[in-house]
Amino acid sequence: MLLVKHQCRSKGLALWPKAILVKCAIAFACAVILLAIASFTTQTSALDLIGYIQKVFSVSFVSIYLPLMATGFMAIYKIIRNDTTLKEKEFFLEVSHQIANAISTLSLTYTLLGISLGIGSLSQQELSPETVNSIISELTGQFSMAFMTTVVGLPSATLIRALASISMAKRLASLTRDHVANK
Repeated sequence: MLLVKHQCRSKGLALWPKAILVKCAIAFACAVILLAIASFTTQTSALDLIGYIQKVFSVSFVSIYLPLMATGFMAIYKIIRNDTTLKEKEFFLEVSHQIANAISTLSLTYTLLGISLGIGSLSQQELSPETVNSIISELTGQFSMAFMTTVVGLPSATLIRALASISMAKRLASLTRDHVANK
């Protein structure tokens, strides 16, 4: 924390709030740890995993998906915290639901994009016995992106929505219980 504060002043980053820089550093550290765990469990190098993710999901999907997921988990964190007011919790519940909707929309959009890219590439090639293998290989690559974005996006959107709703319901139940106990 002290290191971040010192670097912010020395690099002219004082315009960025310290809390944002610390949260970004924590998010980056978590991403590195998750990548290391995935690398260890799959016995694959981190660079190979990154290449696989880039190939299957595309850079654009990942660069939109990860900030949405981070924002969703940040909203859930704000709902769980004890120092946020009920109005703030309601706001973050709505944020988490909108983020979940955005993730669902993103994953379905990339599914349709992958299918249309596959069909588009098929329509521009001549189909013959000699070209069938290469065309099918290209199609499966496009369809892989299409379906993997849905396989990852929809469950993660459901997870964010469920965690936020359950956390809020738990908080409301405890508030109700405390209110009844104080009467």
